[in-house]
Amino acid sequence: MKTSGPKPKTFRVEEGGEEYMIGSEAGAWLKMVRGSLYKRYPGLWRRLATLEERKVICGMGIGLSTTSITLLKASEVEDMANGDEDQYKGPPPEASTTTRERRSAKLNREASWTSHHGQAAQVAAAQAHLSSHMDAVPSLTVAAKQRIGPKRIRTYPCFYDDNKLPLLQKAAEQPEVLVPIRLDLEIENHKLRDTFLWNKNEAMTTPEHFAELLCDDMELPAALFIQPIAGAIRAQVEQHPGDLVAMDEEDRRVPIKLNIHVGNISLNDQFEWDLSCPDNSPEEFARQLCSDLGLGGEFVSTVAYSIRGQISWHARTMYAFGDPPLPTLKSVLRTPIQDTEHWCPRLEVLTEAEMEKKIRDQDRNTRRMRRLAHAVPPW
Repeated sequence: MKTSGPKPKTFRVEEGGEEYMIGSEAGAWLKMVRGSLYKRYPGLWRRLATLEERKVICGMGIGLSTTSITLLKASEVEDMANGDEDQYKGPPPEASTTTRERRSAKLNREASWTSHHGQAAQVAAAQAHLSSHMDAVPSLTVAAKQRIGPKRIRTYPCFYDDNKLPLLQKAAEQPEVLVPIRLDLEIENHKLRDTFLWNKNEAMTTPEHFAELLCDDMELPAALFIQPIAGAIRAQVEQHPGDLVAMDEEDRRVPIKLNIHVGNISLNDQFEWDLSCPDNSPEEFARQLCSDLGLGGEFVSTVAYSIRGQISWHARTMYAFGDPPLPTLKSVLRTPIQDTEHWCPRLEVLTEAEMEKKIRDQDRNTRRMRRLAHAVPPW
């Protein structure tokens, strides 16, 4: 079987135990990504790492940028790389058990996990909406094209009021606290996907007014979308962490991954971001990155959203899960040189078929996230 890139690192979660590889890294090495490895070879042994195992793995400097870690046996992955993959094409050994037994075993595992990691489960439930910022940024809903014919009149006009100058001056003096907002709604066969930044101290525009203007631009039924849009904005603003700068630490770098699709162009990049530096600006970084790559303004706002969303996730989870800091930098250059291909921007122009596949994958991921959101118990 052909492989791509360096071989994934093997590790043990306990001394003298089985050697494992991370599923996503093994799939990328075997040129089977986005779960296709498990679909094509269902006989592979695999399981999710527990919270304690994840701490051990992150302590080794492995899997720092993943929110969940799937473990594969290193011996089985190496067998597949050596061409002995036929034995893993059949169903896994546990497939012979009845549906009732599998369901009972799943409930027992969930009960055991909850009893041992109840506090961590509550933290994960509270961060469910923030985990969406770690996903790929999908192709956004395009605004309705300008009609040819009579001039269209806005349903909700927006006028400048000279009598509100003192209020405008007072609002301008407030500090700007930008919150990443992600909308992914589907109501009565109408889909809305959008990402943007919302000022937490905004006093002149309400989420309802913004939702009205957005429905006008997208030609969406206002009666169906205004309240869901406003509710989504308010919920994400309320649950946004206040201080995203770790002032008590000198070096608190976290990995940031960009996976952005705008039109038929896909941008993938990976870099480290220092939470302890108050001078770091996602907006300035996004403008400079897009200028260097020759990308349009649509990418600037989307890159800034993606960075701020992942910063929010790391700020809320790095203390809750006790993630260890990244190793101290000894040089500005990455070594070994093979690692540089994973830490540089990559642009890809997609065909119509590839775009349709990505949209289907995004829809599938959206349904999965909704099922998880409904399955997670409240506080």
